[in-house]
Amino acid sequence: MASIISRTSFRALTALPRATPLPRLSLSSQLPRMQPRVQPLPRRFLTTIPQEQPRLRLGSKAPNFKAQTTHGELDFHEFIGNSWAILFSHPADFTPVCTTELGAFAKMKDEFEKRDVKMIGLSANDLSSHDQWIDDINELANTQVQFPVIADADRKVAFLYDMIDQRDLDNIAEKGIPFTIRSVFIIDPAKTIRLIMSYPASTGRNSAEVLRVIDSLQTADKKGIATPIDWNVGDDVIVPPSVSTEDAKKKFGNVRELKPYLRYTKA
Repeated sequence: MASIISRTSFRALTALPRATPLPRLSLSSQLPRMQPRVQPLPRRFLTTIPQEQPRLRLGSKAPNFKAQTTHGELDFHEFIGNSWAILFSHPADFTPVCTTELGAFAKMKDEFEKRDVKMIGLSANDLSSHDQWIDDINELANTQVQFPVIADADRKVAFLYDMIDQRDLDNIAEKGIPFTIRSVFIIDPAKTIRLIMSYPASTGRNSAEVLRVIDSLQTADKKGIATPIDWNVGDDVIVPPSVSTEDAKKKFGNVRELKPYLRYTKA
């Protein structure tokens, strides 16, 4: 038998408030949010990464830049002026190998000044820690760091001079902004790159070798000669193949010929 509801009861039921329908949820909003395993790098930084590293070669112009340093804001070419310059980079402040390197270069200040060479360092940190780190260097090496140290926390100079390890570039999404490798650039008064040396982060440089190369470059420019392996100031130099033995004797005096292409003389 069908249920019979009175007209009065029907009116009472229809007068009850209707339930508010639940909002429709998308599938993605019903699932728990998954945090990315690696936080993405800031878009501002990603846009500054060059698509192709600059091609810095011996004989090319040293790129100019402006940067904050421990000696204030600096224009690199203006800093060089009519002198020679050494630009050398370091991975980070308060790291052991870098500390020994800056201390060694600081102790050689007088030797570089004799050769009219200005030194400038670079570390991949901002200025907030540079001064305290330099205090440590002065204490440990018993010296005074008097050359400027660039603050390159955003790696603008590091990328400009290709002071980056390829493995760090390949893993930049996982490891973040890379540190710099240990690079050395010797630049002459014409702002021309004359030497490039790159070392891994685990290997400290040879400061005496940097000075030896400067002596070789400056002697070659002045005398028109070349220098043999392990050459140091005072050793015999090599007569270039472009100069005949007869002309070499007129220019240098005594010429010692081992082979027509290998001739020694005094600078």
